[in-house]
Amino acid sequence: MAVSESKITLALINARMSVRSFQRWSMPAVLPLITLMLSKFSLIVPLSTTQAIHFQLLQVSPFIVSFSADLKYSVGECATSSAALKEVEDLRIQLKHRPAWMASSIHKGEDEVMLRVHRTLAQSFPNILTIIVPRHAWRGPELTLALKKRGLNIAVRSDGSKLTSATNIYVIDTLGELKLFYRLMPIAVIGGSFLPSLAGHNVSEAAAAACAVLTGPHVGHFVHMVSAMQQANPLSILQVCNIEVSGELELIEALRDLLSNQINLEARQSAAKQAFLELSSGTLAYVWEQLNLFVLGKDLFEVK
Repeated sequence: MAVSESKITLALINARMSVRSFQRWSMPAVLPLITLMLSKFSLIVPLSTTQAIHFQLLQVSPFIVSFSADLKYSVGECATSSAALKEVEDLRIQLKHRPAWMASSIHKGEDEVMLRVHRTLAQSFPNILTIIVPRHAWRGPELTLALKKRGLNIAVRSDGSKLTSATNIYVIDTLGELKLFYRLMPIAVIGGSFLPSLAGHNVSEAAAAACAVLTGPHVGHFVHMVSAMQQANPLSILQVCNIEVSGELELIEALRDLLSNQINLEARQSAAKQAFLELSSGTLAYVWEQLNLFVLGKDLFEVK
């Protein structure tokens, strides 16, 4: 409100609200205030059609609410040094004849799930390598210690330890390298989705790198993205149903299939990439066009 009073034009991009927030904001006692606040925006670009409807039900002018567009599909290339690229290529060569998969953005509690999955898969693939990327890099030492106590051979990215044929799990506890490892790994299991208290993470980055993408049932904020990608191509995202009951077994079976069946692996990799390209096409250009039309253009014409 204060920004609006300063005559600064406002735009709300990638706009979303939770179901709980929508219900609270729809209450008669607060609706007038919410409507007034949202009316200060010159442009609202919602995350999805459902979100657009929610904003309009909060009495936002339809002339302010644009068509939906999810900027999380706008995945740029990561800035990578030539030394890091060479290291990744060396890793790719090391893993060429070794089954491997990655669990990314893993929260505390989910690491136990991934450890059980690793141990079960190791019965079928004795030389399997599991890469675990904790959601918060500072958890690296804690996770490494816990894994070593289980008798596993661990390599840690931050201390420069090298992979060997005996390495069971590689812990990536560095910042800014997730996209790099998506490019390296054939299979990515996206965390933040295997415990009821969590709400998912962006699956499009792994899809953009042509990984076979799997996720848990608790995708929360990213339910629209998962649904949209599955609609674009049913093979693009494999979502386990109920991790508390049968999901862990389902995840194990899905990984076992992908690790042993190259045709199925390539089908899911291709589907993920295709769905990403379909959904990301023109997103950034569209949002920029809307900003030009409703925000930048408005400011230009209002200059005295």
